[in-house]
Parts: sequence; structure tokens; C-alpha cells
Amino acid sequence: MLRVLHLNAGNLFGGIETYLLTLLHQRHLCPAMEPHLGLCFAGRLEQELRAAGDNVLDLGPVRLSRPWTVLRARRRLRRFLASGAIDVVVTHGPWPHVVFAPAIRRAGLPLVNCLHGWLDSRRWLNRVAARTPPDHVAANSRFTADSAALLWPRVPVTVIYPPLPLTEEATIPEEARQRLRASFGTAPDALVILMAARIEPLKGHAVLLEALGRLRGQPGWECWIAGAAQRREEEQGLAELRADAQRRGIAERVRFLGQRADVPALMAAADLYCQPNVQPEGFGLALAEALRAGLPVVTSRFGGAVEIVTDDCGILCPPGDSAAVAQALRALMADPSLRQRLGQAGPARARTLCNPAEQLARLYQTLAAVRHSVRTSRR
Repeated sequence: MLRVLHLNAGNLFGGIETYLLTLLHQRHLCPAMEPHLGLCFAGRLEQELRAAGDNVLDLGPVRLSRPWTVLRARRRLRRFLASGAIDVVVTHGPWPHVVFAPAIRRAGLPLVNCLHGWLDSRRWLNRVAARTPPDHVAANSRFTADSAALLWPRVPVTVIYPPLPLTEEATIPEEARQRLRASFGTAPDALVILMAARIEPLKGHAVLLEALGRLRGQPGWECWIAGAAQRREEEQGLAELRADAQRRGIAERVRFLGQRADVPALMAAADLYCQPNVQPEGFGLALAEALRAGLPVVTSRFGGAVEIVTDDCGILCPPGDSAAVAQALRALMADPSLRQRLGQAGPARARTLCNPAEQLARLYQTLAAVRHSVRTSRR
């Protein structure tokens, strides 16, 4: 049994947190690996884990601007690691790596960094992370993997796509589908465009609204935007998006749904998915979830998205080009057979990339090899 401690230092809920939940909830697919989770902040992730009966190592709130909180969290981690309960430690992203890598090194355990996004070597946080190279990097895409050398040029990298549960219902009974649509006041025959993402500028909400404004005169469509503002600046951004929809004359057709725990059901009730990112994402888990649900996907042609969405299952647009996004949406609205063809190819694509049994096995093999390599080098 390989006992793995995953460390996350954030207090928001997004792709990393979804990834961590999947690791724990799908652990039966890889019984040789025992996942543990250490967190710094209470929030939705901790609540869901505790509700499921999972053990969570509470390391206490950490702020780099308050060095004593970092030292306190490191002491708690060292005490836990000294018990001998863990074989490998994985830090998820630069924040927990900066906070905990020195303590992990002092404990003498193998250290792996799970990279969820592009590492910009100009950011001060990443420059600090570069001071403590991990033994290995597990990157969530080839795009992300290419950036690891900017910080750790001598550290080996393995690409491991995020595991995506395949048991989530891609379809729901028509009665339930219409009931969900009716709960938002959506007509049974409306064409629903869904976007499920945090309210942050890089996701491209503003580009989507600009594209929809170009389609204002086209009847029959409605847009659902699922996702919460989790920072103060995101709350301001949400207010600006609402005002933008009003200004473009589409406010009655754009519904801001807030944070939702039923995104798979929303995808099953929608007709297509659009997320026109304006900055590249490391992977883009929502894109894979939409493919799993059988939705044609419209997104931007850069970052990890080009590894997920092919011409067989979606349409890739130039980043920030609202006219191209509008053209793609118009084409899908006008051609049910195109929507069907692209949608039918999605589930197989999602399985190819994100099969949970395969990706968890790949993660296990990588971590076990790192442990063996570290042990061998110390003899």
C-alpha cells in the first residue's frame, strides 16, 4: 500500500479541489494507493470530505504575509509525517509547495509537485517555489508540463490527465430534464448554452456575453452561467457581467445561477457548452465534463484546451475573438445534425483522456517509482 498525502493550501473551490475530491471518491479503482488530504482552510472541499467520512489533516490557516502561520503549519505537518503514516507527499500548485516543501524535505520523504497550470517564472511565488525542487512533477497536460522546466529544469515530468468519474449520468430522464429547465423559466424548446466556471476574467465570461450580444436578434436561445464569485474582485466582476448583459439587451436570456453542486445535471439539461477562455488553462476540467455529457464544446484554441477538444467534438476559436465565438454558436444553433455529431463524439473523447482507472493507475505508478528512486539514491 502506497500512502500518499496531498496538500492543498487554497480556500477556493475550482479544478484542483474537484481533482482532489475525485482522488478520494474514486480510490476504490486503485486499491494499492491510499490517499490522504491536508488542508489549510475550511470551506466547501473540507465540508464535502468530512460529510463523506474522509479524514482531513487540518494544518491551520496559512498566510505568507504572516510568517508565524507558516511556521505553525509546518510544525503540524512535521509532527504528522514523523508518525510514519505517509510514504509520498504531493503538493498541488505553487502555494502549498512554497509553504510545505521545506518541512517535507526535513522529514526526508519523496516530494512530488502536481502542476495544474502554466508556471510563469516571473511571478514571485513561483520564484520562491523554484528554491526547493521536487523529486518529480506530475503535470495535468502537455501544455502545463512544458512550463515545469522554467522553474525546475532538472526535474523529470510525467503528464497525468485528471481522472473524471465516468459514472456521472450524461443524460437524465426527459421529465427531469424539463423540470430542471422549467425551474429556471426556460422554455422546453429553447436552445440552452451553458458555461460552468468560476467568475474570474480568464474564463472569458465577457467574451461570451459579447458574442451573445451579436446574436441578440436570433430567437430561441438562452444562456446559463453557473459558478460563484469567490473573491472580492470576482464579486465586482460578476456585477459588471450582469450590467454588461443588461447593456447588450440580453439580460432576460442570460441566467446567472451562482454556485451549483449539480453541474452534471445542468450539462445533461443543456444543449451546448461554451467557455471562451482569454488566458490559457492548464487543462480545463469543465471542458472534459461537457464532453462526457455529450455536449458540443466551443472554447479557445490555446492551452490545455487543444489537448481536450478536437474538431470531432467541438469548435476552437481564436482567444478573445467574440465574432468567431458568435459564428460558432450561430452554426451550432442552426444545425441540429452538427450539434448531434459533435456531441456524440464527446463521451469517447472524455473517456480516452480522463478514464479514472487508467489515470489513477498512472499516478500510482509514477509515485511508486519516485519513492523507489528516492530510496535507492539514499542507500
